[in-house]
Amino acid sequence: MLGSTHGTFTTDPRRAHVVACGELPPSAVHGSALTADDLDVSGRPLHADVPDLDRFFRPESVAVIGASDAEGRPHAGITRQLIAWAERVGARLHPVHPTRHSVFGIPCSPSVADLPEQVDLAVLLVADPLPVIEQLAEAKVRFAVAFASGFAETGAEGAAAQARLAAAVHGSGLRLLGPNTNLNAFEKFRDDLEGPAIALITQSGHQGRPVFTLQELGIRLSHWAPTGNEADLETSDFLSYFAERPEVGAIACYVEGLKDGRAFLLAADRAARQGVPVVAVKVGRTETGARTAASHTGKLTGADAVVDAAMRQFGVIRVDGLDELQDTSALLARARRPSAEGVAVYSISGGTGAHFSDLATEAGLTLPTLSAAKQAELHQWIPEYLNVANPVDNGGHPVGDWRGRRIIDAILDDPQVGVVICPITGPFPPMSDKLAQDLVDAAEETDKLVCVVWGSPVGTEDAYRRTLLGSSRVATFRTFANCITAVRAYLDHHRFTTGYRSPFDEAPRTPSPSFRKAQALMRPGEQLSEHAAKQLLRAYGIRVPREQLVTSAAAAVRAAGLVGYPVVMKASGARIAHKTELGLVKIGLTSASQVRDAYRELTDIARYEDVPLDGVLVCQMVERGVEMVVGVTQDPLFGPTVTVGLGGVLVEVLRDVAVRVPPFGEDQAKAMLHDLRGRALLEGVRGAPPADVDALVEVVLRVERLALELSGSLAELDINPLMVLPRGQGAVALDAFAVCR
Repeated sequence: MLGSTHGTFTTDPRRAHVVACGELPPSAVHGSALTADDLDVSGRPLHADVPDLDRFFRPESVAVIGASDAEGRPHAGITRQLIAWAERVGARLHPVHPTRHSVFGIPCSPSVADLPEQVDLAVLLVADPLPVIEQLAEAKVRFAVAFASGFAETGAEGAAAQARLAAAVHGSGLRLLGPNTNLNAFEKFRDDLEGPAIALITQSGHQGRPVFTLQELGIRLSHWAPTGNEADLETSDFLSYFAERPEVGAIACYVEGLKDGRAFLLAADRAARQGVPVVAVKVGRTETGARTAASHTGKLTGADAVVDAAMRQFGVIRVDGLDELQDTSALLARARRPSAEGVAVYSISGGTGAHFSDLATEAGLTLPTLSAAKQAELHQWIPEYLNVANPVDNGGHPVGDWRGRRIIDAILDDPQVGVVICPITGPFPPMSDKLAQDLVDAAEETDKLVCVVWGSPVGTEDAYRRTLLGSSRVATFRTFANCITAVRAYLDHHRFTTGYRSPFDEAPRTPSPSFRKAQALMRPGEQLSEHAAKQLLRAYGIRVPREQLVTSAAAAVRAAGLVGYPVVMKASGARIAHKTELGLVKIGLTSASQVRDAYRELTDIARYEDVPLDGVLVCQMVERGVEMVVGVTQDPLFGPTVTVGLGGVLVEVLRDVAVRVPPFGEDQAKAMLHDLRGRALLEGVRGAPPADVDALVEVVLRVERLALELSGSLAELDINPLMVLPRGQGAVALDAFAVCR
């Protein structure tokens, strides 16, 4: 099970093969005994391990190794904070120091071996935690925290030191947080707040501060896991644990790099199964950001397009800034499930309503036109000349009396409306005060989401500080953009988790008959010829043109007669990557003489370019259709990934592609096509007929199965172009390129 380093492992032949090939990270081969039902066809786990972290966050006893009360020294301040934290959680604290009899009046043990009882958690205030790990393991300590820096974040030498630390922890029964972590897990959390809480995971402690300070606005936080360099415990461990906690309403993450992509997706899958939203800032969208993150945590940041696609695939809501992280997490933690997806915008200014509605619609929110009956109802209190179709403009004056609440209730009562957003661009007492109070009162009596954007740059107004922030039912924002981002995430999350079916539950456990045929074609460490690559596709039921591989001009003429004119001829060899650039493709050949001449020309060019051939392909010519590309690559974080996009020369010019991480089903294959900017080509443009999208989806799913089953032996696969024929006629792989591992 991923993320665990304890217990025994029952060897499975498929799993042993995959580990030997380097497919699985070391963390994946530890944990309790696994059976074939726990593994997919490539031998990778299908379920997230959920570590028991109760005794980490709520220990009964704590040891502080290197404790000090020497004033002015950093360790004294840390020790004092840990003593206060232990008192808050009801833990007994034991200082450990070889030369002190007591620390802050608490009796001090000279070593770990001399502790008066077995402890749940040890906090290491030492520069080199490695010598202490063995002592802690012998004392059967369950958890340790290493603050020390100078490990993987510093380069190769530090990475080697971190590997030694991880090896010492491995199999010891001890779980380690850090190194290069901090005191965030031991912060003082407010215990006077109610409702669902946010659990926070960060690889940089300072970046979690904006979310932590949400407590000052009345939003509850339950945990903070500062994972640091993740030599052992990692983001996915805490993600799985928090997803199972009943008090957690949302999980907020700041991620610089992922230690294990598969473990992260399994943890995200567990959160999706539980319906717990995960909101993440992931550093590394740019080369500079990725490089800086790697220097900070020593992690792989991963190709950002793959990271982004994998997160969306498993329901992780990725946001760009810490302000979005705090606002989106706060909304998702506290808002109830929507009864409808329609958004109604209500304001005291027509300009404000129109502006907000434009932004919301552009972001993909649905603003339904209110029914004629509903508009007539609203016009009882709003002048006839004002628009109430949505957005609803009340003109200002009705909010100052009894009509204001009637309007809000009427909008909330509309069955199309699941969210009401009221942008208040600035304080305008007494109207803004009365409007804020009416919104709060209405929110208390409805299950629907009520959002307010308080646009004042001051933020000290009573209507904001007391009325709006004092409500646990109104979601209050300071900017239009953050409100729209959060509401879109809220609706997307509940749409995603409604009826959620984990792709891991549907993942194949045993190899298909296609796998056995394909394995015979693989050549470790080599590139396959086009002919061999197409045989690989055939093994998985992917259609290729009628074609024959020939080694003479006479055989080429006979093959052309069997394939049927016109034909395409191509040089075929394992070392040929770009046939067109070398002139090794001839198209539209319609006679025997053209075929003979083409054969001689292709072999002459190959001889001149010193490109060895296994023959020349004589292929059926397929002209009418949409050129697509479907491929497989190996991502260092997530393993095999599947790509689909516009093919032919467009793939290099437009780079219009979508990515998914197997396993996935038909819904995700269709979603990949929806993600493409050029998807209109598949629908038929300029008189062209609609393409056979169903056939394209089927090819993507067959390639996904191929990617899973051959993950240990296939490095790369490109089908380009895949010609998608008109609807009902299928799709044909005109060219293929494959590299074995």
